Amino acid sequence: MAHPTPTTTTCRTPGPRLHRAWVIAVVAGAAIVTAGAFTTVPGLLVTPLHEEYAWDRGQIALAASVNMVLFGLTAPFAAALMDRIGTRRVVMGALLLVSAGALLTGFMTRPWQLTAYWGVLIGLGSGCLTMTFAAAVTARWFDRRRGLVTGALSSSSHLGQLLFLPLLAGSVDRFGWRPPVVTLAFVALAVAALVLLLLRDHPADVGAKPYGAREFVPRPPPASGAAARTLKVLAAALRTGPFWLLAGMFVLCGASTNGIMWSNWAPAAHDHGMRVTAAASLLSLIGVFSALGAILSGWLTDRFDPRRLLTVCFAVRALTLLALPVLFSSAVTAPMLLFVLVYGLVDVATVPPVIELCRRVYGEDGPIVFGWANAAHQLGAGASAFLGATARDAFGTYDPVWFALAAGCVVAALLAVVVRDTLVKVEQ
Repeated sequence: MAHPTPTTTTCRTPGPRLHRAWVIAVVAGAAIVTAGAFTTVPGLLVTPLHEEYAWDRGQIALAASVNMVLFGLTAPFAAALMDRIGTRRVVMGALLLVSAGALLTGFMTRPWQLTAYWGVLIGLGSGCLTMTFAAAVTARWFDRRRGLVTGALSSSSHLGQLLFLPLLAGSVDRFGWRPPVVTLAFVALAVAALVLLLLRDHPADVGAKPYGAREFVPRPPPASGAAARTLKVLAAALRTGPFWLLAGMFVLCGASTNGIMWSNWAPAAHDHGMRVTAAASLLSLIGVFSALGAILSGWLTDRFDPRRLLTVCFAVRALTLLALPVLFSSAVTAPMLLFVLVYGLVDVATVPPVIELCRRVYGEDGPIVFGWANAAHQLGAGASAFLGATARDAFGTYDPVWFALAAGCVVAALLAVVVRDTLVKVEQ
């Protein structure tokens, strides 16, 4: 009689689980993508608001200017606030602010309300969701792949342009400006709910180690005095020559990139008979090539003098802006696509070399100094958004604006040559 074969129980080892850090990175990216979508909307509103309310373009562009200035000034303090009360609270508050600003914009009747809602509320909210937020997430949650995740999150803002801008432009063209703005507000609310459910301040909150780390890292106590240190670093940097050169370059950089493009590109294209959907699609393509250009610039910064790289970037940008008045037409042409490619590649390419110069010159204070240089970038962007639209009202064309910005890029290229790249000792 055959004996039954004993049954063996096979113990299966569970497969590798997805590390919580990647979930955090995706949620953070969703928040940055949403904030990036808000930054490009003012350019789509200029012509509809001008036609509906007969407001001057300068009045409309003032909201974009305030938005950009607060976007830059908020970032250094948002980083300190995240250390103080936690990343999740700051990000949720920021998304609620931008949602409230967009909803209120749908019911406005006066120009000052556009400035208050879109300029102040959305400017403050989106300013919390910048590269400082990306740096905070990667520093806490990643020990390996930190550079990769930082680069991906930093490019998320441009991804917001790519995903939302053509859809918003098509909606504005078909349904008017209010439905897309309100829809974007509800998108921000949905992402805020996602942040509430999934985002955590530190790996220790879920009993995990940072991705790639060998040891458990306890959650640090809430930081105090971080905002004061941010101001002290600024005061010390203001007494050094390199900061003024770097900030001056970034003022001109902001004026010749997001300052003019996000708020004035669509109306400038409209002046030449181009449909808003086509103009928005071109701006989205610029965002795509900007992300590629930033990655390429980071690779080149590791291999070449960042000052020379900056000089080349600004010189190329000057040439593209000089050519722009003759490239605009009612249709999307091959020369215009070439402009989009070249201009896009040098759009954000100035960021990695400036970050590297801040590190070389200011050491451990380099990231904070870069935060303030980036604030100068947004000041230039805000001034350009307002003055560009005002110049259009005064001259009846954007041509003088492109020529003036091209001249500014030449000045920035010359400033890059004289920046020193050795450590400066400053007393705080």
